[in-house]
Parts: sequence; C-alpha cells; structure tokens
Amino acid sequence: MNVIPFVHEGLGNSSYLVELTDGGALLVDPDRSIDRYLRAAEDRGLKIVAVAETHLHADFVSGAHEMGTRTDARVFVPSDADAAFPHVAIESGETLAVEGVAIEVIASPGHTPEHVSYVVRPPQGPPLLFSGGSLLVGGAARTDLIAADRTDELTHLQFQTLRGAFSELPDEAALYPTHGGGSFCSAGGTGERTSTLGRERAESPVLAIDDEQEFVLWFLSTFPAIPAYFLRMRDINQAGARLREEITGPPPLAPAEFATARDGGALIVDLRPPEAYMREHVPGALSVPFRDEYATWLGWLVELETRLLFVRGEQPLDRVLDESLLVGFERFAGWLDGGMTRWVAEGLPVATANLLDPAAAQQRISDGAAAIDVREPDEFAIGHVDSAVNVPLGSLAERIDEIPDDRPLVVYCAAGVRAAGGVSILERAGRERLYSIDGGMDAWRAAGLASRV
Repeated sequence: MNVIPFVHEGLGNSSYLVELTDGGALLVDPDRSIDRYLRAAEDRGLKIVAVAETHLHADFVSGAHEMGTRTDARVFVPSDADAAFPHVAIESGETLAVEGVAIEVIASPGHTPEHVSYVVRPPQGPPLLFSGGSLLVGGAARTDLIAADRTDELTHLQFQTLRGAFSELPDEAALYPTHGGGSFCSAGGTGERTSTLGRERAESPVLAIDDEQEFVLWFLSTFPAIPAYFLRMRDINQAGARLREEITGPPPLAPAEFATARDGGALIVDLRPPEAYMREHVPGALSVPFRDEYATWLGWLVELETRLLFVRGEQPLDRVLDESLLVGFERFAGWLDGGMTRWVAEGLPVATANLLDPAAAQQRISDGAAAIDVREPDEFAIGHVDSAVNVPLGSLAERIDEIPDDRPLVVYCAAGVRAAGGVSILERAGRERLYSIDGGMDAWRAAGLASRV
C-alpha cells in the first residue's frame, strides 16, 4: 500500500496520500494548499475518496473543508471536535470501510482532547498508524495549546495514550505522524519523519518513563515557545476555513498607490533576504524573509486581520499567497509593482539599517551600543554576546519597553534572518541607530570572539 508524504519543512509537518484499492486514495491531515494533493493523485491515476483529520490543528489551516467542497470525498472528523463544516463525525472504536480497506479509529487524546489516530489495514503487510500528534518520531506533541487550566489534564491523557492506545499493534506497524522535527507543536523528536512502533518502543524518551507523575513533570518542561497565531487556528479549523475562490488576491500597485495603501493602515511585509532589507527598504516595512519558515513567522509577528502589502524579490506571488493563507491571512492589499528599484527611481523615501561584521559589532558594543539577542532562551543559554539582552523575536513588539532607547542597538540572532525582523520591529517602534551582526552568532563564533554562557 503506497503512502506518499507531503512535508512542509517550515512548519515541520507531514500530510499523507494513501493509495488504497481500485484507484481510490485516502488523504490524512491535509493543509490548505490542496492543489498539490490533487495533482499528485491525478499523476498517479488516483481519486481522493476520503479525507481523515486526526485533530483540530493549531499550527496551520486545514484543507479538509476545501477538499470536501471541491471533490466528492468524504471528510472524517472526530465527533468531539464539533466541526461546523460538512463532514462525517467519527467515534473512537469505529472501523471505517473506504474502498474495501478497513480503517480503525483509535482514541488518542492528549495533544488535543478530541484527538484520534487511524490504523489502516492493508491486504498484506503490517498496519499503518497515522498518529497525528499523539506519537511522533522520538517524541509527542505538546499539551498546552487548549487552555492553561486543561494542560495538566491533557498531559495525563497524553501519558495514558502513549502507554495504552497502540499497545495491541505489532512492532512492525509503520508510524506516520503529522508533526515532526521543526514543528512548534512537537515536544522532543528528531529530524526523521516516519518510524515503526517497535523502534519507538525501544528508543523514544516519551515511552521510557513508566511513572505518570514523573512523565507529566518532565514532559511539561520540554515545550518550545508558542507562536502567537497557534491560539487562533483551532477556531478557524473548527468553523471550516473560507474557500480559496472566495479570497481576492492582491493587485499590483505603483509606488504612489502602495504608499497610499500603507498610509491607510495596511502593513508592508518585505519578503526579500535580510541583506536586501538592510540595504534599503520602504520605511515601516516588516522584514519577514520568504523561506521555509515564512508562514510561522508571519503568523507569529502579525495580527490575523491585518491587510498585507508585499515587497517581493524573486518570490512567485502564488507561493507567497499559499503560505500566507496557510496560517490564516486572507486580506491582501497589494504588492509593489517594480519592487524597490521602481520605488527608489520615483524618489520615494528609503530607510536603511547597517550590517556590521563581528569585529565592527564588537567595537560598536564596546563603544556603548546595547546588544539585543532575539533568539529563543535555550539558544541564548548556550552562548551569547556578553551583556546582551535576550528578548525573543516573537515577543519583541510587546516587550519593546525593555529595549534601551538612549543608545545604538546591535541586534543579532543565529545567522541573521531573525535579526532583520528584529531591526524592522524596532524601527517601527521609533528606535534609531540600528545595526545587525552580519551572519549572527554563527559568524561571531567563527570570528573567534568570546561568548558568555
């Protein structure tokens, strides 16, 4: 039974197209960019006849509603999710018959209260376990995304799921989780995307602790930061996201029109690489370079209902829109026709920031500039510039009062991408004399400069 994975490296997530019998296919945990699933199915002579959701996702907008609307596929959703869009509500313990293939529904709460996993029984060979966030390669998904007063309860449920939900499946069962390495939904985990139950039973730290209370205390200590947009996705996925055909794409705008839209309250998102942003940018633009992690950082740094303007480089507009839609952004005000070249040629104001090599940055700090480290606390803890203030990029805007306003600022991260975002947030807050370390902490270390631990 052929399983075709679709991995979003930036989100750290996988969805799966499962070839069944007689040309039918099952789609598990699709995201909003559904055309790629449809193309893959068509290329293989398959028809997607069923969509299965393991839970209401917090890190991306699901494509289940769109897929069910654009095809005649049945959409299976856990009954406890209380989904408001057309679907087939399923209960744990059910066995679904799809194209003659038995698909068992197993309750696996913890990551979310309604979470289920699916066991596909092929005609030959070991079963396939689609575990969502209940069991990952080397870990399990976090339990603190529903409500603070439910985290302890859900963590206990996660322990019980790990110890008992899949106990009757053989070691040979293939494991296909939704979350994986790089996902902010993950706790622990490796860079691998798939595994077997036997390997996880032998190697996974989340299965190595037999005492429930010990597990709860340890597991809660492993969670990464929560991107701000996570707290908005669950409601969108419960209601069913708007269909792509209902959303208007951004028009090209001449520089004067672009400036008018900005002055009318739209936010400029500069998609270009950090060095291009630092060299010259439209005043007030937020630097969110278009890369694998773009969607996560757009969702983390920007309020959901914000009208977006784009300054592009070589990025295809369709890809920018797909990634923006993936985390719920739907209000597109326009993109700068002719880019920064035309903006500059028409004599409109340009802002700049300064990239410093590590030696120059060290000298600037010695002369009184404040070093601002926008990495996560765990990164800061293993080494940082002496005297640096650690304010992670995701919380910089709300903690702006912690940033000195009476001296120059040298902003840095690991390699320079997040630092450009930090510079843009500080500029928008009215800070001046802004600098960034070219190459970030990686370059600082490579230059042989001391770091504080």
